[in-house]
Amino acid sequence: MLNFPRWKVWAVIVTIVVCVALSIPSFLPDNVRRTWPSWIPQPSVSLGLDLAGGSYLLLEADTKDVAATRLDAMRESVRSVMRRDPRIDIGDISVQGGQLSFMVRDPSKVDAARERLLEITGSGAGLTGQRVWDISVRDTSVFVLKPTQAGLDEAIDTAMSDAREVVSRRINAFGTREPTVVRQGSNRIVVEVPGLKDPQALKELLGKTAKLEFKLVDTSVTPEQIQAGNIPPGSQVLPHQGGGQVAVFRSAMITGDMLVDARQDYDQQDGTPGVAIQLDGVGSRRFAKVTQENSGKPFAIIVDNTVISAPNINEPILGGAARISGGFTVESANQLAVALRSGKLPIALKVVEERTISAELGKDSISKGVLAGVIGTVALIFFMLITYARFGVYTTCALVVNAFMIVGIMAIFNATLTLPGIAGFVLTIGAAVDANVLINERIREEQRVRNRNALASVEFGYKEASRAIFDANITNVISAFIMFMIGQGPIKGFAVVLAIGIFTSVFTGVTFTRLLVADWLKRNRPKTIQI
Repeated sequence: MLNFPRWKVWAVIVTIVVCVALSIPSFLPDNVRRTWPSWIPQPSVSLGLDLAGGSYLLLEADTKDVAATRLDAMRESVRSVMRRDPRIDIGDISVQGGQLSFMVRDPSKVDAARERLLEITGSGAGLTGQRVWDISVRDTSVFVLKPTQAGLDEAIDTAMSDAREVVSRRINAFGTREPTVVRQGSNRIVVEVPGLKDPQALKELLGKTAKLEFKLVDTSVTPEQIQAGNIPPGSQVLPHQGGGQVAVFRSAMITGDMLVDARQDYDQQDGTPGVAIQLDGVGSRRFAKVTQENSGKPFAIIVDNTVISAPNINEPILGGAARISGGFTVESANQLAVALRSGKLPIALKVVEERTISAELGKDSISKGVLAGVIGTVALIFFMLITYARFGVYTTCALVVNAFMIVGIMAIFNATLTLPGIAGFVLTIGAAVDANVLINERIREEQRVRNRNALASVEFGYKEASRAIFDANITNVISAFIMFMIGQGPIKGFAVVLAIGIFTSVFTGVTFTRLLVADWLKRNRPKTIQI
């Protein structure tokens, strides 16, 4: 017991000092931390929605969009694969009733067309082995492609996972801290943004699909044809942001997938706000080629199936840089830039529930939680001092260090503290005493019942009690792990604080107090212990 290795002494001391130092920024106001030099690390614990106030949004996806998007994508894939060498001539591709159909002009090439379709329709959905698309042939040469339910379910799940990532990127780019973005059910996403008092701008940002396309304008279609709905098969009519409608070719020459960057800027001539975009290598080359081949013709800049502007191609546009203009304000241009930069939503989302939580409620929760923690800690300290005297002092030191270590470790991971997290914190402080109670009572038993001397009593007390302490806390860790894996939101916050508190309480209650007791025994070598 007296031979506490020097390396272990320093390891314990350094661990405690580092954790305490990391916890300090969390107790300081933001205006104080801003005055610190940038090279000083400033990890801190963020407050959750229920403590800091903020906005809660529940987003719901329109899963019908997934089916329509898949049909459009499949139409382009079919057209592309049939153009491969040797080319297979097909008729117009029709999309009706949730299925796609086309005719192979040469009946002798039906088998070859089927082989190519099998390449692009996938082998199976997930691990089920079910086909993603059903392929059938009617009248010997008409192919009908229909998405299966298994394929749709897989596509919706993928789209929702991608949508959650895009929403998270947009919120972070929006300048908020520690948002919570989680899926709920098969078609909903929960968004919690602490500190955001007015969610209107956020709702507008999240409501943008941000599907960017550059398409050539079909100048052969007259306004009369647009009004009559007489549109060629390879074209479509889209609304213009400034009013009216524009006929454009269906094939996009540039899409948002080719976007590298998007920033709000100002026109150098008239100073109006707009969005400057930069394309990747593939997009730059394609844009240069199309503008070279179509000089003097207009092209449409389309966002979410709405034509923002339709400028003429006066000269080849090289370098992959372009600008989107069209009656933007600074705020709307910045929102569009953020939406484009974070990527397009693979599925349309709408807000079905909205709540704004006042920060005053959070302050009241914090004050009551802190008050409960202080009262509980003071009561525990008083009890331990009265019951165990000197060993109660060591327990008190362990409690204080334990509290700082919990905050320090949470700050390292930039964790968010919620109201259930405060409950877990208070519960951990109370449970931390259990280890010292077991140790102290075991030391009493060794000394009074087994008549051991002071050194042997402490040695056996820590050794025997540690087994029960570790066994009990392993079950707590398992429970916290299960809550973290299965739970959502507040339950996860409670589980995180509880798990961290279990590790720190065992460390401080067993290792740290043992170090203090060993040092006292080594210095004084008492024959008996008053405990």
